[in-house]
Amino acid sequence: MGDFGDGIGTMVEGGLLGRAVEPGAGEASGHGGEQVTCPNCGTSFRGNFCPQCGQKAHLHRSLAEIGHDIMHGVLHLDGKLWNTLPMLVFKPGDLTRRFIAGERARFVSPMSMFLFTVFAMFAVFQMVGIGAPTDFGGSLAEGFSDNSPFQRNIQKQITEVEKERGQLARNDPRRAVLAKQAKTLNEILANSRKPDDAVKSVNTGIPWLDQKLLGKWQKNPGLMLYKLQSNGYKFSWLLIILSTPVLWLMFAWRRQFKAYDHAVFVTYSLSFMSLLFIVMSILSTIPEGGGWALGLFAIGAPLHLYKQLRYAYDLTRFSALWRWFVLLFFIQIVLTLFLLILGVLGAF
Repeated sequence: MGDFGDGIGTMVEGGLLGRAVEPGAGEASGHGGEQVTCPNCGTSFRGNFCPQCGQKAHLHRSLAEIGHDIMHGVLHLDGKLWNTLPMLVFKPGDLTRRFIAGERARFVSPMSMFLFTVFAMFAVFQMVGIGAPTDFGGSLAEGFSDNSPFQRNIQKQITEVEKERGQLARNDPRRAVLAKQAKTLNEILANSRKPDDAVKSVNTGIPWLDQKLLGKWQKNPGLMLYKLQSNGYKFSWLLIILSTPVLWLMFAWRRQFKAYDHAVFVTYSLSFMSLLFIVMSILSTIPEGGGWALGLFAIGAPLHLYKQLRYAYDLTRFSALWRWFVLLFFIQIVLTLFLLILGVLGAF
């Protein structure tokens, strides 16, 4: 139940963040025929919004209005979402091209869509129980981490303490108490190791890499996996920064396409992938659903990428196909870089 509540909270947080960056346009309130005076700035006007300060013409003082504002802010129930979702799934190229061309009031902006879908994806992961393990059990690879049940138990306690600490506000006094507790547990873990333990140190010749990054993965892989997951949605925007230059290189000689166009393409594409992972995670909870989820990913992800690539840039089949192959190759590099960055952030 705790994971379900956390998931709902994460989804609401993503919706509100998405709403914060969404430009207000095309959201008529349904009132616009009578003359009204704006209670905020005193301007007399006809319409749904004050032309001077932008405030709504008709305000309500009811609990129903509070509920409407919450639903409106979290789920974008203003017509934009329902215009955007079908296009994002079935006609991603048209959506990308039309948004770039200037149809902004009709569709949810790429960044707003991205924030909402990414937070929704991690919320669903929490609800269905998809997460980083805090204890690897007895099946650890020999030489990678400790094999002692006592040490694994201490590792699990450290992970739980760090997880609780990470969920608190930065100014919460309990963070200092938990930090001290984690330090004590780490000292116990360090003192429990004997010189002849099976853990082998990794030596790459780069001190900070061996001690700060690989060393921490060896000491407590469960904690590092938790940090990898918790940083995943916080720094998911890095995927946009890492991916946009790849598209720019593929269209470097076609000057009509700008970096902004590629960023819109990448952001909408990542939004679809988040939606796809949501559907896959839900499918995985039903009997025999894992195979369906893998099949959906194997077909849906590359097909969607090809359609968006071809129709967003108005390419021929051949031009879209070779760029599609190149993009599939670079996606693996981008994901590897992204995971490495998350690993470094978690270690430091």
